[in-house]
Amino acid sequence: MQPHSRKTRLLGLLPSWLVTTRARGHGHGKVLYLTFDDGPDPGHTPAVLDLLRQHGASATFFLVGELVDRHPGVVRRIVDEGHQLGNHSWSHSSMPEMPIEAQMEEIARTDARLEAYDGRARHPFRPPFGKLPRNLLLRFARTGRTVALWSCDSNDYRRLPAETLLQKVLANPPRTGDVVLMHDDNPDTVALLAGLLPEWRAQGYAVRAMPAGRG
Repeated sequence: MQPHSRKTRLLGLLPSWLVTTRARGHGHGKVLYLTFDDGPDPGHTPAVLDLLRQHGASATFFLVGELVDRHPGVVRRIVDEGHQLGNHSWSHSSMPEMPIEAQMEEIARTDARLEAYDGRARHPFRPPFGKLPRNLLLRFARTGRTVALWSCDSNDYRRLPAETLLQKVLANPPRTGDVVLMHDDNPDTVALLAGLLPEWRAQGYAVRAMPAGRG
């Protein structure tokens, strides 16, 4: 993992209602907050959900709007099994390359799709690739919305063998309150998660979805 990078530390200085990198002050005991980006994926998200159910864990799924339309059954299962939905833009395009109104349209369009599943008008937003332009951050500050980032990166998007990823995580583990970034669009994540969940449970951690924030 890559816990607590310089970028994460700097963003962590902002108000937590605006930018969330760690879940500060939520709950008691040892808790990790698990998140998945880039779904829903009909080939891998169901296997992730199976593992979460098996280990009594919950997570936040930051979904891509255009994929929500393609795989509604997977989204329904995410919600039905008690997980949270997050907004990962409509097309998974880089926000800094768009004018601000185009950025907001991507977010609003995805919110509208997600509302049909969980009844929430707004959702925590995670920018694709973690690229957060200043104009979007300022717009969120004015409108009271939350940007949901992370403090620990599993590096599963690098498509390394699951055993290699697992050893990296175990060598530099997350700590209570950390938000863990994973992706539910590849088999390495499924295998990595199968190794991490029992390990985290043995260490006394509960694994939960991120607190909702202001959306």
